[in-house]
Amino acid sequence: GNIYMMKLIHMVEDKIHMRSIGPYSLITQQPLGGKAQFGGQRFGEMEVWALEGYGAAYSLQEMLTFKSDDVPGRAATYEAILKGEEIKPPNVPASFNLLVAELKSLGLSVEVKEKPKEKGEMGEKG
Repeated sequence: GNIYMMKLIHMVEDKIHMRSIGPYSLITQQPLGGKAQFGGQRFGEMEVWALEGYGAAYSLQEMLTFKSDDVPGRAATYEAILKGEEIKPPNVPASFNLLVAELKSLGLSVEVKEKPKEKGEMGEKG
């Protein structure tokens, strides 16, 4: 039979998008999505698996905390980079706190147990 082909008119200059700063969701504290909202690139479950497969643990940690919804960590990381200091370990992501709040709203008794912070970790004063 006949084969029909059509040319797609997608141009790189129309599709390219980058983000340095931009808006964050009020609920999850994650970057908004989409070029129109000056949002970030979606990093989904399959992309996480791909980086896990390559053993890129530090890249994954950075993308899922500092570059996502670790609000105090995001600010502290930016400050550490400007001052030339060592970047401190990440905090608990806001999405985890949201999950705990939603589970509590369902009537489940959820308790987050934290180990004591060591000297030099985020959140410690002094």
